[in-house]
Amino acid sequence: MSIPKTTNTPDDPNQLPPARRRRAKRGLVPEDLKSEAEDIERLAYSTSPSFDFFLFSLLAGAIITVGILLDSPALLVLGALAAPVMSPFIGISLGTASGSINFFLRRLLGTLVAGGLVFAVGLLGGYAAQVYSYEELAFASLHSRVHWSHLLLLSAGTIFTTLGVIHKKTSPLVPSAALAYELYIPLCVAGFGLGSGINHLWPDGVVVFTVHLVVMALLGTALFVTHGVRPLTFVGYTVGSLVILLSALLLLGISSAGAILGGEIALPTSSPTPSPTSTPLPPTNTSTPTPIPPTLTPTATIPTATPTLPPSPTSSPTLRPTPFYGEVSVAEEFLGAFIRSEPDINSQKLTSMINGSLVEILDPSPVVGEDGYSWLRIRYEDAEGEGEGWILENLLSISTPEPNW
Repeated sequence: MSIPKTTNTPDDPNQLPPARRRRAKRGLVPEDLKSEAEDIERLAYSTSPSFDFFLFSLLAGAIITVGILLDSPALLVLGALAAPVMSPFIGISLGTASGSINFFLRRLLGTLVAGGLVFAVGLLGGYAAQVYSYEELAFASLHSRVHWSHLLLLSAGTIFTTLGVIHKKTSPLVPSAALAYELYIPLCVAGFGLGSGINHLWPDGVVVFTVHLVVMALLGTALFVTHGVRPLTFVGYTVGSLVILLSALLLLGISSAGAILGGEIALPTSSPTPSPTSTPLPPTNTSTPTPIPPTLTPTATIPTATPTLPPSPTSSPTLRPTPFYGEVSVAEEFLGAFIRSEPDINSQKLTSMINGSLVEILDPSPVVGEDGYSWLRIRYEDAEGEGEGWILENLLSISTPEPNW
């Protein structure tokens, strides 16, 4: 004999029997929020980092580092495509939207570990660059600055990757590659700059990575909230609000209230700042009187001639010419110029100077090297101190000199 079901579960938790109402209160999630909690659990599982996530992050870092050494944009894109699906980074936004501080910290730690692996590979590549003769690194320098085009690509990657995680209808591989491009390349550039000693790559790359990470977290949080993901408790609202506030303050502090976006740089790189001088004056040549040959003075009584000593030349102190300065001015896509040990394009690179750096011109007459280019001998100052070297004449912007300077 079958027993008919006569009990129904009321929708209103207050209509539950006292025992079930007490059990519901003791549970982690209220009964009326069970379905919402299941959705959050599904999203949490899809954003969990795995061993493959760290392994492919390491592989992506290696390819990107080779691309930096060869200054190859194709290898940079290939490294981003080789990166894993960046859903653990989206998990940071999910932890903020759901208000779970433990989940937020776990996802943040996982992404920082993956980023640390990428940074370490770039660091090893920087040490290798001290032996290997690398190129101008124009593309690496572009990724050490915050630019609107990078922010646009980052926003598109964040939106479509987050929507792919939420709906699970489309594969987020392509937008995930955009996220990897904007997050992993700046980290590799920073590690490469630290290992090779190039100042304008480190720590600028870390700053760019941090700015991109905060922008991604805030945008992803907004998307999760608009799709119904919200904290399950009042404390969750407080935690989420605190994370968003701290992220906004971090973004504002790093960008120095918009200085990064305006100057398209991450951190200012120190350059020599000589004291201001007036318009360069031509060096004064001090002439030395030509000695007069001895003359013979005849006398009537003495048959011999008495030589008259010539006047002693009067020496005057040689004045040092007024220092003459030039400003490094290269096309924007190259950012600066190399200082070399000899007037030859194949000679040793002593250091690099970014656009706007001032150098003192030691000899105003250019020297044509064996490579056919005109070179100027200069004195420069960098992080290691003062030095002298040669720079291509057409890479300096020089104020109009006076005639015969």
